[in-house]
Amino acid sequence: MVGSKPAIPWLKGVVLTVCLVLFIVPFVILILNSFKENQAITSNPLSLPLRLEFTNYKNAFEQMNYMSAFSNTLVITVVSVVIVSLLAAMTAHYFVRNNTKFNQYTFLIMVASMIIPFQAIMIPLVKIYGSLGLLDNKWSLIYMYLGFGSSLAVFIYHGFVKSIPAELEEAAMIDGCTRTQTFFRIVFPVLAPTTATIAILNVLWIWNDYLLPSLILVKPEELTLPLSTYSFQGTYTSDYGPLMAALVLTILPIIVVYLFAQRYIIQGVMQGSIK
Repeated sequence: MVGSKPAIPWLKGVVLTVCLVLFIVPFVILILNSFKENQAITSNPLSLPLRLEFTNYKNAFEQMNYMSAFSNTLVITVVSVVIVSLLAAMTAHYFVRNNTKFNQYTFLIMVASMIIPFQAIMIPLVKIYGSLGLLDNKWSLIYMYLGFGSSLAVFIYHGFVKSIPAELEEAAMIDGCTRTQTFFRIVFPVLAPTTATIAILNVLWIWNDYLLPSLILVKPEELTLPLSTYSFQGTYTSDYGPLMAALVLTILPIIVVYLFAQRYIIQGVMQGSIK
C-alpha cells in the first residue's frame, strides 16, 4: 500500500496530459489547415503546411465581412448576457423573498421549460415572429436569447439567493435603503461569483450559436460570425482554406478574452462551487 501511493499523482498527470492532448489536437489541426491550400487540405489534412498561405486569412477577412460580423456578434452577446444576468438575478431574488404559491408554481414552470428542446419550437417560433415582422433584426434575436437563457439563470441564482441572510437586507432597509438600492448594493454584489459563472455559460453559448441566428438573421449586414463562415460553403465545392481561417478568426476573440480574464473566471467558478 505504501509503494502504491506515489503512483497516484503520476497517474493523474498522465490522464490530464492525455485529456489536454485530445482537447488541443483539433485546434492545432484547424490552425495548420488554415495556412494550407485546398488541395493540400483534401489530400492530407493532418500534414504540416509546405508554406504558409496568409492569403487565406485575407480572403476570409474580406469575404465574411469580418468587422461587421464581429460588431454584430459582440453587440448581441454583450447585451444578451447583461440583460439575462440582471433580470434573472432580480427574478430569483423576488421568488425567494416573496415565497407565495404563485411564485413557487412560476418558478417550477420556468425550471420545467428547460427540458423542452429548441428544435421542438423553432418552426412555430419563426412562423409567429415572421407574421409579426420581427425577423431579420438583432434586437429580436436578443429578446429570444433572453427567453431561452432566463430559466437556467434563474434556477442557478435561486439557490444562491437562498443562502444570503435576509437580515442583511433588513439592516440595509433600516439604514434607509429602498428595495431597489438594497438589491443593487447588498444582494447583487454578493452574487458576483454566480454572475461570473452565468456570464461564462451564456457568452460561450451566444457567441458560438449558429442555429437560432440562422433562423432570424438574413441580411448580410446583420449576420454574426458563425453565420458568416457559411459563405465559404458552395453547392458542390467548399473553399476549405479560407473556411479554416474564418473559423480561427471566429474563435480568436473568445480565446483572447479568456486569456485576459481567466483569473477572474476561475475565481468566480471556484467561489460558486464552494457556495
